[in-house]
Amino acid sequence: MSRGSDGFVLDGKGKLVDGWLDTGDLAWIDHEGFVHLTGRAKDLIIRGGHNIDPAMIEDALLAHPDVTGAAAVGRPDEHAGEVPVAYVTVVAGAPATAQELQAWAGQHVGERAAAPKSVTIIDAIPVTAVGKPYKPPLRADAARIAIQDALAKFGGVEHVEAAALGRQLEVGALVVDREAGRVVIDLYAGLLGKLRDVLRE
Repeated sequence: MSRGSDGFVLDGKGKLVDGWLDTGDLAWIDHEGFVHLTGRAKDLIIRGGHNIDPAMIEDALLAHPDVTGAAAVGRPDEHAGEVPVAYVTVVAGAPATAQELQAWAGQHVGERAAAPKSVTIIDAIPVTAVGKPYKPPLRADAARIAIQDALAKFGGVEHVEAAALGRQLEVGALVVDREAGRVVIDLYAGLLGKLRDVLRE
């Protein structure tokens, strides 16, 4: 951006698309012309080429009287690329179960593709130093679950771990089988769920 005689002008050195500066923010404009920011494009869940805004899922879950916090992320899926899953915090002693909250979300999200495949109740939604939701650890956990499910058919899965390392996701799985010996599987992925797996026996 540069300052011209008529004020500040976009100079084209940033990311311009048809004359608009692409900030990566998601927003909508109401009937009075006010712009409402709803999230970031990098947080989109892409299910079979269909873009899902996590805020749609989070808002549906937050409408439940027992839910105090919600975060939706994409879980790797071999058929759809990603499927939406959600993590929630609930009122202490609340009777709601993960299955009930999943059914609630399925009934209250605006589109069928956005209905979460699972809801997990956790103690706290991870946040940054300034208190904003921090989703990489949740994406890591979702990938861990997907990998654990995929490896279940091989039997002998002892433990699967996952961690968010900066902008990368690292997942490691140990498979132990007495007859085949010890097998170590290391899987690495980007935050959008693109997994590269290497199997060493």
